[in-house]
Amino acid sequence: MTSAETINAAKRAVGIQAAHMAQSGWVLGLGTGSTTAYAIQELGRMIREEGMVFEGIPTSHSAELLARSNGIPIRTLHDVDQIQLAIDGADEIDGNKNLIKGSGGAHTREKIIDSFADQFVVVVDDSKLVDRLGQTMGVPLEVVPLAVPAVIKRIESMSGKTEMRISSFGVGHNGPAVTDQGNFVLDASFERIDDPKAMERELNLIPGVLENGIFPQIADLIIIGSTTDGSISTQ
Repeated sequence: MTSAETINAAKRAVGIQAAHMAQSGWVLGLGTGSTTAYAIQELGRMIREEGMVFEGIPTSHSAELLARSNGIPIRTLHDVDQIQLAIDGADEIDGNKNLIKGSGGAHTREKIIDSFADQFVVVVDDSKLVDRLGQTMGVPLEVVPLAVPAVIKRIESMSGKTEMRISSFGVGHNGPAVTDQGNFVLDASFERIDDPKAMERELNLIPGVLENGIFPQIADLIIIGSTTDGSISTQ
């Protein structure tokens, strides 16, 4: 059985490798999640110990706090004309570079920033690899609270099932999980997702859905850490 220690080692290795792709003077998209955290920490070390210069555009409040604590100056899309590199994780990846993201509820900001970057690099351990999307999790939907009942009905008409995401006990407030934009998250599961790009479009056409967690072939490079032998591969 894969241990937490080997999983964390794989995450750290790919996070560091992605950080080393950054060149001094670049603006970087800073993703959200445990694997990307290793990249942010390494970028901070490169600033402190190697004198490199980076600016970061975070995809969530948590990524911003981590970046600031590691000495990375924070900017917004108002401040820059270009993001040279975005580093982010994923929850599922199929063999065609289609992703599901959003277990942390940050997929709206992630999709904006990752899509805007010149190069979008995904960092994952090999437990995230699937034959097709939707095998291990539903598709996160960021939904305007008013629209939740209507969105649930629309997903049912698409032969899907929805579940309101609830904050874990002791994490934030009690009740529905709330995104950085103040919206709710529904997790929509489907028997099959045969065409991720078409599914992404269909979900985003539902009134009240701000964004969904399907990232169809947006990634330029996927760096995968093995949880068994520590090797690193790319896709």
